Amino acid sequence: MRKLVYYVGMSVDGYIAGPADRVDDFPVTQDVVDLIVEEYPDTLPTHVRAQLGVDVPNPNFAVVVQGRATYEAALKVGITSPYTHLRQYVVSESLGRSEDPAVEVIAADVVERIRELKAEESGAGGDIYLAGGGRLAGTLLPEIDSLVVKLYPVVLGTGVPLFRAGFSPTHFTLRGTRPLENGVVALTYDRR
Repeated sequence: MRKLVYYVGMSVDGYIAGPADRVDDFPVTQDVVDLIVEEYPDTLPTHVRAQLGVDVPNPNFAVVVQGRATYEAALKVGITSPYTHLRQYVVSESLGRSEDPAVEVIAADVVERIRELKAEESGAGGDIYLAGGGRLAGTLLPEIDSLVVKLYPVVLGTGVPLFRAGFSPTHFTLRGTRPLENGVVALTYDRR
């Protein structure tokens, strides 16, 4: 069975992006790049993998699920299939059909579709990467098995929260921490 893993960067005050989905306040320093390349290369969009010379099998994920706003960032630069090394799903009620046959749009019954994907045999590197955003993570909170949070030493004050959900206490257990030189801390949690 596959696990749903929410892998994301976050400010110390709980935002995954600033207003208008701004993410350039999260410093992508060499130690952050090294962490991603060493431990989570499958979370890099395919064109970024090529730029960095990353040509390795996917160690963690076989599937990526993202919200429309996250997918829009790729579309804005002309990329219709940002994760060609993964099976790709975009959750959107308004997108309609995908321009790219490699990207499937989930327009309804999101939780049920995620449960179907989780029920598939996983094998090596077979989990599901939840790439964002906060509204989708809030919808899928009951299905999230693990969190991998890159905690950036910045306060944004406002923006897109880690989860957009109603009051729903959900407990996780800290499984690992990895402090980086620039002050970023990679935190790994598993659902209790």
